[in-house]
Amino acid sequence: MSAQIPEEVVEEVRRSNDIVDVIGDYIQLKKQGRNYFGLCPFHGEKTPSFSVTQDKQIFHCFGCGKGGNVVTFIMEIEGYTFYEALRLLSERSGVALPVNARQPTSSMSQENQNILSASEWMTKLYHHLLRYTKDGKEGYQYFKERGIADETIDAFQLGFAPNIKDFTAEFLTKKGFHQQLLVKAGLLSVNEDNTADDRFRGRVIFPIRNHLGKTVAFGGRTVANQEPKYLNSPESELFQKGKLLYNFDLAKKHIRKQSEAVLFEGYMDVISAYQAGVKNAVATLGTSLTEAQAQLLRRYVDTVIICYDADAAGTEAAYKASVTLQKAGCHVKIANLQENMDPDDYISEYGSETFRREVIQSSLTFTSFYMRYLKKDFNLSLEADRIQYIENVLEYIATIDSPVEREYYLNEISQAYHVSMESLQQEIQVHREKMGPTKDKIKKNRYTNREATDKRTKKLLPAFHNAERQLMAYMLQDASITDKVQEEIGASFNIDDHKIIATHLYAYYEEQQNPDVSSFVEMLTDNRLKELVTEIAMIPVHATITHDEINDYIRMIRAENSNQQSIQSLKAEQRLAEQQNDPIKAAGIAMQIIELQKQWKSIK
Repeated sequence: MSAQIPEEVVEEVRRSNDIVDVIGDYIQLKKQGRNYFGLCPFHGEKTPSFSVTQDKQIFHCFGCGKGGNVVTFIMEIEGYTFYEALRLLSERSGVALPVNARQPTSSMSQENQNILSASEWMTKLYHHLLRYTKDGKEGYQYFKERGIADETIDAFQLGFAPNIKDFTAEFLTKKGFHQQLLVKAGLLSVNEDNTADDRFRGRVIFPIRNHLGKTVAFGGRTVANQEPKYLNSPESELFQKGKLLYNFDLAKKHIRKQSEAVLFEGYMDVISAYQAGVKNAVATLGTSLTEAQAQLLRRYVDTVIICYDADAAGTEAAYKASVTLQKAGCHVKIANLQENMDPDDYISEYGSETFRREVIQSSLTFTSFYMRYLKKDFNLSLEADRIQYIENVLEYIATIDSPVEREYYLNEISQAYHVSMESLQQEIQVHREKMGPTKDKIKKNRYTNREATDKRTKKLLPAFHNAERQLMAYMLQDASITDKVQEEIGASFNIDDHKIIATHLYAYYEEQQNPDVSSFVEMLTDNRLKELVTEIAMIPVHATITHDEINDYIRMIRAENSNQQSIQSLKAEQRLAEQQNDPIKAAGIAMQIIELQKQWKSIK
């Protein structure tokens, strides 16, 4: 924790950022009972095991064990230092940090910080030139001809790089940036005479931002028939196009609100759709959808609508993207775009309302799309091809779990190709029998179904261990119980980690009377202990507990402690007998130890 920031300021920042809202900016959370559940952003999983408790302001993953409070989460997810996480949360909530609060070290290298700074300057410069100068008139006219309003230009910070050789180089040099860094960042290109000029000159500019809204790269499109037509920044530590989605920073709040994302292929499709009221729009960055991008979408949403160009290449790309998204666990739909049209052209021709109603809201199920997609491989005027096509479709329909959905599509095939429902259902039955037992994909209460609750736990814990954990869960939420435990057994827990946590907890309650798990976690410096505390804090406890129940836990802990002390004492006697060359006495003591261990095991 930074000594420069007063404790009360840290506490104010933490309390002003509700953990459910903050984590909800990174993953889709669904409420089940008192807790919220989602897919863990720290390890791959398809069944949610990541839990967030609003009243305690903590999170814990029952899969990988990560846990902590809102500050810990930001540090983990962003790779930030404590100060950087606190600064992000303070900016988010409007709670000001002290003016003189500075941290000399950063999680990001100085070079990357400089590249981000240079990129931010260029974003502002390109945008200003486009909107307010003669040098940007050519670019401004391009967007106007494409029907893009000033408000949309501002929202996306669209810009223009004038076709002036050293314009950008001079501007950035005057701002104190070195040419070598700018070339490495892909903002400048080196010529044969070792001079540098703007990589994007003569192009309209699309800033590419990360999920925090920071420009990490640029896309440029020529307005003067240059080659190549489109040009992106080179990949770097800050810009890995297979892990980012264009417009994700603006779209994520709309994705959460609407519970679905719309995936496009290009910048202009996203911009036009956003202007048309489809605010949950994102796009890949010139490549096929990657597994990382699909997993990013899955963390936020269940349903993804793919809206690619309705030509042969776009249909093929949509199919591949569908497969990738389904592997990530997404429910996929395909936008109902007219053949050989792209989203931008459709909006220009038919308008925003029609696009939303007829294309996005009327999206096809993946099965309907797949049935159309398969037709490209067959000549359906030929009987053999028709039969083979039906066989291929039936093979896919057999994988659908819902009997109602299966029957719906079988009806469609029956009517289109004059095949009886009976024969189609028989064929489906054959395929399903070959598949073997199918899993029930609709699990009851899937967000609270913790298979082996903690996947890291390989065996059942001893009774005394569970007693210590249960007692500590009560101690974390009740200072009076903690006082009683401190008086009765102090730090004489049997598990070393529990001894350390108890000692910290006693100190915490001396300084602060009110129980607050999130605040307590903040004072711990060991990440492993933070995770253990949040895990224990997630243990279900009763709203009230009697003194007798607390005493039972204490008695069990004391009994284990006493037993261990007896065994340790006997082991000391055994070592002494061995040192005194008395093997008969040593063997007799060994038998006592074994017998004591057997008796204690049978009692437990």
